[in-house]
Amino acid sequence: MTIREGLRAELKVAMRARDTASTAAIRSALGAIDNAESVDTAVATERIDGDARIAGAVAGAGSTEVRRRTLTDDEVADVLRAEIADRLDAAVEYDAAGPAGTERAALLRSEAATLEAFLGD
Repeated sequence: MTIREGLRAELKVAMRARDTASTAAIRSALGAIDNAESVDTAVATERIDGDARIAGAVAGAGSTEVRRRTLTDDEVADVLRAEIADRLDAAVEYDAAGPAGTERAALLRSEAATLEAFLGD
């Protein structure tokens, strides 16, 4: 099972259990993975309808569509590590804000722990 498949399966479990912290963390991680798979604008893209009759011309449904990147499991793990680091950094900042931020800091650490479970490091 890939990390993404594990996240999707665990999302259903977290939603059924009404675990809002885990649900939020997993949804956020899946969104970050989807964003990381967006089209790389730095590389010349191959259009899906590569059968254009005139060089460079495209027409019809899907003519403006380009292929999205597909991340490997290692790249997905890197995205998760970045999400975990972001949460832990924000938790430190909330702790520095004083007693008013301790609850939010604890929630962020809980979300980071949820995501760490998928790394298997």
